Amino acid sequence: MQARCDKVEGEPERFITFPTPCRFKLEDQALIRSFVDQFQSESCEFNFSNLFCWQEIYDYSWFTYEGRLVIYDGISKRGFMPLGAKFLPEELASLSHQMICMGFEPDISIFPKEYMDIHPDIERLYTIKEERDHAEYIYRVDSLVDLNGIKLHKKRNLISQFKRRYPDYSVIPLKKDNLHAAWDFARDLLDARQKPSKDLEDEFKAIEKAFANFDCLGFEGIGLWINDRLVAFCVFSRLNHDTYNIQFEKSDMHFKGAAQVINQETAKYLQNKCVYVNREQDLGIKGLRQAKLSYEPERLLVPHTLVFKSKTD
Repeated sequence: MQARCDKVEGEPERFITFPTPCRFKLEDQALIRSFVDQFQSESCEFNFSNLFCWQEIYDYSWFTYEGRLVIYDGISKRGFMPLGAKFLPEELASLSHQMICMGFEPDISIFPKEYMDIHPDIERLYTIKEERDHAEYIYRVDSLVDLNGIKLHKKRNLISQFKRRYPDYSVIPLKKDNLHAAWDFARDLLDARQKPSKDLEDEFKAIEKAFANFDCLGFEGIGLWINDRLVAFCVFSRLNHDTYNIQFEKSDMHFKGAAQVINQETAKYLQNKCVYVNREQDLGIKGLRQAKLSYEPERLLVPHTLVFKSKTD
């Protein structure tokens, strides 16, 4: 389908047309993944399972433009970096103008610094903002398994304490027959909070959608059990050829060391499947940032937002 925008100057009967944005449906998965596979995005924001599960919360939509995939975040009011062959700055500006015609804001997020290094003249067209709070944490899987070094000594100690205290613990993959236990566990953790934040409530909605479509979205997961009691779980999916995306991780803080054990056991599970794991953002939350940094990430994937200078041109 096409949506009309503006008449072409000098040709009053001719209209410029643009694609109608679409919601993410299961049948779109192969197309969206083909863009990620071909252009090897490292950002968890392009993971189809994330887009599908969070789309109502962030008002996500998508369309293709000049052979590129464009995703729009209706809450933050910005598009994602077009996924496909690189646009020149003037072509990006053309896309921003056309986004205005579609009723969208023209700013573009999740933009890599490497592009700006190659095209410094982009600052003629956009104001550039670094988005540290949305930086994604990339770790080597083997480093999360080994936990070598003085800085990770505390993690190793907590894991050792857990294993001594609960020698009968077990790690079991999440499948259709035990997924309900993880759902109940996540629900109980949320209900235990006196005033859960909107972010936690939104996350639970995304977990519900993920669990309802677990296999067809390519999710995998593991649970940490003590006897018949689930005390932690982790859910993840493949992001690109060498990276998995850790999407949901929950642990019961009453079981000291459970958070560190589920982290290490997830890395062990993935060790022969990928080289890196993307553990997503800290969103500027101080405690979460400290926890993610404490695991010594290989690198931070720091995005930038291009704020269009000619919104009314």
